[in-house]
Amino acid sequence: MAQSTTLDPAAIRAMREDLPKLRDRDLAGRLGISEAQLVAAFCGKDVIKIGAHPDAVMGAAQQLGEVMALTRNASCVHEKVGVYDNYHPGHHAAMILTEDIDLRIFPSHWKHAFMVQKETNTGLRRSLQVFDGAGDAVHKIFLRDGSNIAAWETLQGANALTEQPQTLPVEARKPVEAPKSAPDKIDVLRKEWARMTDTHQFLRLTSKLKMNRLGAYRIAGAPFVRPLTTSAVDHMLHAIQDSGIDVMIFTGNPGCIQIHSGPIGTLKPMGPWQNVMDPRFNLHLRLDHVAEVWAVEKPTQRGPATSVEAFDTNGMLIFQLFGVGKEGRDSRPAWRAIVEALETRTQEHAL
Repeated sequence: MAQSTTLDPAAIRAMREDLPKLRDRDLAGRLGISEAQLVAAFCGKDVIKIGAHPDAVMGAAQQLGEVMALTRNASCVHEKVGVYDNYHPGHHAAMILTEDIDLRIFPSHWKHAFMVQKETNTGLRRSLQVFDGAGDAVHKIFLRDGSNIAAWETLQGANALTEQPQTLPVEARKPVEAPKSAPDKIDVLRKEWARMTDTHQFLRLTSKLKMNRLGAYRIAGAPFVRPLTTSAVDHMLHAIQDSGIDVMIFTGNPGCIQIHSGPIGTLKPMGPWQNVMDPRFNLHLRLDHVAEVWAVEKPTQRGPATSVEAFDTNGMLIFQLFGVGKEGRDSRPAWRAIVEALETRTQEHAL
């Protein structure tokens, strides 16, 4: 059932004035509203509500030049600098596919979108922000000094919806699906797993067997999966940094997955966060949110695909990390060596 904003928009704006340095996500949590409801309270002032379908949003994004793309979940923030291009629309799934900006988009979750202008200590910050039905952020695009400001100004007029309400009804947030196993089907799972020729076949297999990703990992056993200690995540990031190999880091939420392909140059821990702080790629990971980690191997036509995947206490997938095979340079053997050296969790997770 849809829920309206419980606070008057003027009260929301006043609270923002009182706490100007607090991030939108944190301020919304303090107010007991969604982030989208916080943003909507400024419609007609510094915010313009636009159509949220990916075709419209990506059509606008491709006109903005170099920007920063941000996709996050509750435990990991993934930021990439680049240009939006090569958009592939689709009813169930769409994508942006460039060397820097690499997105998998799931349109059914794109419910609300805004063009936002906000004064900061460093000047006017412009962003395109997309939210799901519960008002949680799906994807954000931040303009940079070299972005096409003239295109932004044109898009504000061309994309604005006729109605610009400052209140926003949102749906109840759906809980993360708990790990779902079917131990009586373990033989079928292992047999069909061994027959896979593409990693994308895995979710179809688990769905057919009435399982989900984490539930399948918990029962599959060797040689398909190996449970790792939670400390293995930080050790892995440092090993990637030290080796200089290219990896693929997938981070996202139900509405969008963002992918970094390349090395990890600079690691800067800060409290519970481990941060990758490279010139065109930043990653902010809450290490204390990592509850389960798995080394996973899936067969493909090009050989086994080895990944490390982390989950929180609710079973939410925080990130996946793979080695990269590129023409002239294949990082996968070095990547597999890193994974093999990670510490195994000795106590199996209770089913």
